[in-house]
Amino acid sequence: MREMRGRTALVTGGGSGIGRSLAIALSKEGARVVIGDILLDGARAVADQITADGGTALAVHCDVSHRAAVRQLKAEANDAFGPVSLLFPNAGATSFERLTDMSENDVDWIIQVNLMGVTNCLTEFLPDMIAGGEGHVVATASAAGLIPSWIPFHAPYSGAKMGIIGMMLALRHELAEFGIGATVLCPFGVETGMKENNARYRPDRFGGPRDEPVKLPGRFFETAGVAFRSPDEVAQLVLRAVRDNRPMVVTDSSHRKTFVESYANLVMRAFDDVEAFDRELR
Repeated sequence: MREMRGRTALVTGGGSGIGRSLAIALSKEGARVVIGDILLDGARAVADQITADGGTALAVHCDVSHRAAVRQLKAEANDAFGPVSLLFPNAGATSFERLTDMSENDVDWIIQVNLMGVTNCLTEFLPDMIAGGEGHVVATASAAGLIPSWIPFHAPYSGAKMGIIGMMLALRHELAEFGIGATVLCPFGVETGMKENNARYRPDRFGGPRDEPVKLPGRFFETAGVAFRSPDEVAQLVLRAVRDNRPMVVTDSSHRKTFVESYANLVMRAFDDVEAFDRELR
């Protein structure tokens, strides 16, 4: 989608981090922006900044893991600005715990917010985009979904984010016939403040918000050479992908070898194994 001016964009998790930068960048492109966030004060602060800069924005409280809340988000967005044609299901939560050390609430929170939060947005907003015959959706996954074995103690999160990648790449083909683009964002390190704020986003039905910082996996981020890009730069990468209808965005080219060794080669060896098996059968 080359032209964003005059269109309605919706960003979940828009009160901070990548979502905040996306909302501001979209406004600078001339879009009307709806900012959904489970922390309404953050969404309002972003909307106020956009308005002060001459843009048009609306802040809406939303827990994306709750279908009824996403349905209400859509109703408020439509009432304010009309149908959404630029959709950014970006809200997420993280965890670095062994699966066997996590409670049922912990696991449900990570899966429901990350995977089902994106799914809920897609099922609510895509019918209007299909009816209008245009639009673009960018769902935020993660490098942890692209390279699932890369980060330790990340199994439910990696599974949820890998699910988003698969869903978006498949959905891209479904939407193309209606003139709608689809992109999946797979960030590596981004300066979002997630370490300090992650637990504040926890919905009441999964145990409620807390003030504790994220427990990181030892010295992984130092030893793995993870560079942290600014959210503003990520937003520019995403908007470029929207203009060119690119299927995927990553934020750090230095991990190409990690992907090949940890995932691509693993899959290729599996193909080699089944070829050897078939030769033995013959």
